[in-house]
Amino acid sequence: MFCHKVARASVTRSRVVVRRWMTSDAGKKEAAETAVKEATEAAEKKKTGWWHSAEFWGGMGALAGWGMSGSAIYDATVQGPEIISLNMTGVLIVYSTLFARWAYIVKPQNLLLASCHVTNVAAQLNQLRRALEFKKANGQEEEVNQMAKEAAMAGAVGAGLILAGPTMQAALTSSNLGIVSTVAAADAGPFTVHFWAPMSKWMISGASFLDLNRPTDKISLAQYTALTLTGFFFSRYSLLVVPVNYTLCSVNVALFGSSAWHLGRKIKADYID
Repeated sequence: MFCHKVARASVTRSRVVVRRWMTSDAGKKEAAETAVKEATEAAEKKKTGWWHSAEFWGGMGALAGWGMSGSAIYDATVQGPEIISLNMTGVLIVYSTLFARWAYIVKPQNLLLASCHVTNVAAQLNQLRRALEFKKANGQEEEVNQMAKEAAMAGAVGAGLILAGPTMQAALTSSNLGIVSTVAAADAGPFTVHFWAPMSKWMISGASFLDLNRPTDKISLAQYTALTLTGFFFSRYSLLVVPVNYTLCSVNVALFGSSAWHLGRKIKADYID
């Protein structure tokens, strides 16, 4: 009987301690965090099916990316170098270099996408070689030399910024500059490939927007089909990866629109008119 009373008294004291802790600021904070965590986990469990699958959308995006690599290889075998857009080719080289790295480190990892971008770098470099040789053969050697100088300068600046990046990030993050320090430390901030990979895709969209009246006989049907599909699939995929990438989402919406415009003009000119 005595032991029973002691046990009941011990349980009562424990409940009082727990109740007091729960009403304290620390207890309230931890309880709130636990509730948010449980709610998030429950919501994640509900998100099943292809619409919420990063693997599905990433796989479709990778297949579209392979279409872009394949289009460059296809164009190299059946199309003349006169249809190659040097602006677009240069942008695609930078774009695929960055996205090969992004696909390797993003969660979930997308090795199919990484391999397609490595392949695309090689294919686009071959296209660049063909276009430059064509220009030299047609008396435009001075223009080719100027382009080479500009490319070398851009590469040197880029390499310098990459090397200085970690030091600059550490300085900004520790300087307590409010929003500037927060952005510098962000998982998808300007010192990460999660930021620069989407920015390179803005260059693709920009090249398309700047060339809206490009003659249809110089538009690659295979390339712009692949770009249109890439924009479509990545608009969703970018919202399912970790870290979530809103910059990547917005640029793919733009890429889809600009590439679909060129694709529509090409189809209309070749198969409708």
